[in-house]
Amino acid sequence: MQATLPDGKVLELPDGATGADAAMAIGEGLARAALAITVDGEQRDLDRPLPEGAHIGIITERSDEALELLRHDTAHVLAAAILDLYPGTKIAIGPPIENGFYYDFEFPQGVVLNDGDFAAIEAKMKEHVKADEHFVREDVSVADALERFKAEDQPYKVELIEDLVKNAPADAPVETVSLYTNGPFTDLCRGPHGPGTKRIGAFKLQSLAGAYWRGDSDRQQLVRIYGTAFFKKKDLTAYLERLELARQRDHRKLGKELGLFYFSEAAPGSTFWSPSGTRVFNDLVGLSREMGDDRGYTEVKTPQLFDASLWKTSGHWDKYRDDMFLTSTHDPEHGHEDGEPHGPTMGFKPMNCPGHYELYRQTRWSWRDLPVRFSEPGLLHRNELSGALHGLMRVRQFCQDDGHLFVMEEQIQEEVTNCLAFAKDTYDLFGFSPEDFTYELSTRPDNRLGSDAMWDKAESDLRAALDANNLPYVVHEGDGAFYGPKIDIQFRDSLGRSWQLGTVQIDYLAPERFNLVYTGADNSEHRPVVLHRALLGSYERFIGILLEHTGGELPFWLQPAHLTLLTVSDRHADAAREIAAELKAAGLRVVVDDRTETVGRKIRETEISKQPLMAVIGDREAEERTLTLRHHGGREEEAAPVSEVAVRLGAAVKERTALQGSAGDAAPADPAPASA
Repeated sequence: MQATLPDGKVLELPDGATGADAAMAIGEGLARAALAITVDGEQRDLDRPLPEGAHIGIITERSDEALELLRHDTAHVLAAAILDLYPGTKIAIGPPIENGFYYDFEFPQGVVLNDGDFAAIEAKMKEHVKADEHFVREDVSVADALERFKAEDQPYKVELIEDLVKNAPADAPVETVSLYTNGPFTDLCRGPHGPGTKRIGAFKLQSLAGAYWRGDSDRQQLVRIYGTAFFKKKDLTAYLERLELARQRDHRKLGKELGLFYFSEAAPGSTFWSPSGTRVFNDLVGLSREMGDDRGYTEVKTPQLFDASLWKTSGHWDKYRDDMFLTSTHDPEHGHEDGEPHGPTMGFKPMNCPGHYELYRQTRWSWRDLPVRFSEPGLLHRNELSGALHGLMRVRQFCQDDGHLFVMEEQIQEEVTNCLAFAKDTYDLFGFSPEDFTYELSTRPDNRLGSDAMWDKAESDLRAALDANNLPYVVHEGDGAFYGPKIDIQFRDSLGRSWQLGTVQIDYLAPERFNLVYTGADNSEHRPVVLHRALLGSYERFIGILLEHTGGELPFWLQPAHLTLLTVSDRHADAAREIAAELKAAGLRVVVDDRTETVGRKIRETEISKQPLMAVIGDREAEERTLTLRHHGGREEEAAPVSEVAVRLGAAVKERTALQGSAGDAAPADPAPASA
């Protein structure tokens, strides 16, 4: 038999050869490293026979699929250990997930698990790993599988098999299912798995959670155990260290410590911004306005509530209604379309675009006017599930740096290029490195609207813009919006996590649905093309990302307070306030700490609160009108006149540039300055 390798080489193998045989035929080293095999794009176990003429690839630790495979193996080992320690436990499902795995269990009555039980469970798991139990696949009839799991009192496995049979298409009935056994444990599983448990290098159980069976709150609540696994202990250690750092940098924790924002059950999923947080928020909105003005954007303001007919025209009513907050006006004079004695159904806007289309329609546009660039830091509402809410990252009320461009077809590539350049110029102000960004092209989804010809043109336009700007990108097939394809800009933060920031989307559909037109040079009506554009995304989410990326040390120009003045005693308070007034006149935000506390305590508290700069005001500073700036982290500058400091710091704020000598540039100094 023959099999084709990824490089096109044809491998000659004996009839009935397995994936393991193919790996050995390539080399003994590869055979030892092999974990599984891809056969015509499908992952399979090494010991399964290969079909004639298959295109194959050997999966090793270095393969992209390797960690997912390993974590699936570890989930089975966890289930085996649980059954060893807690006989009578009913097992549900245990898949690999993005950063690890989980398994759901129904424990016998009286068994209550907590984190303190993890050590014993992990010890039992290590026994299975050390035993190097082979993962053995067996394809059995549905009847035999049902009989087996009924005898073992595993009702969840029985239900899964019955659903497989019930939901199978008529032309492809399910007659067999696959089981995997390692040691004494057998599970219903599609596979594949690695050769044996010994390939699991290092693992850690992390947390417990409740999970309803099949996600149905009317069904049994199960105990979900989360864990992670790696091939090498050093990789596990590094991952756990990153997790700990992420916990320390959690924006919810930092936001509270820095006094930026709060959350309350009085308005779930909505942010309460403090005065300090509001300054940060408004600075970002101001940045968007200023940079947009320079690039030909016109800021507009559209309503919060729209009649349902608008959302039906846009297509959001069918695609997005469950995520909208709906209400109605109580107007007996105007019956609702369903005959109820109240006014029309209204929807709080979850996005700005339909409002911008409606606004565009109010003016007669010529080809000379295009591109028309609307921007709006619009307040939006989305009915997120309570369990999905997560600080600033997932909220129900937020504000987005939204923009919609109405362009002629021949302007598309230039305007997409301008949007991408706008994004880069914006990100540069935060000190982000170009190496931290990747670009993704998302193409037509299954639930799309519009013709294939329209999608062909839109996808081609975005590819052309990316290629023209020499931007490397990956294609995500089927991940576009229902109305058009998009370019998403992904940012990798200091903890190695990826976040979507900007997006540029082409929309040929909205102009058709809203009958948007402009008068061309031929005096005929033509359809514009809409470009959807956001750079920071929602301001809330961007602030959360920025806090975690910087550990709460925001760029100097964005700080809610640029400088804190600490008085040595009450007699220095007037001088401190006079100096503060001079600094404020230069555009700086200054706080005067004139409490009757020791200077050492004030310094420590200011340092803990991550204030970027502080200066002590004592006799010398009051008399000479000088400042000795101390950076967060401890570095001190030489004393300089207040007027000089005002000019230098004021320029850094106005120009949004980094402050030289900021935190981390030098080792911490003695906390007590000479003037104290």
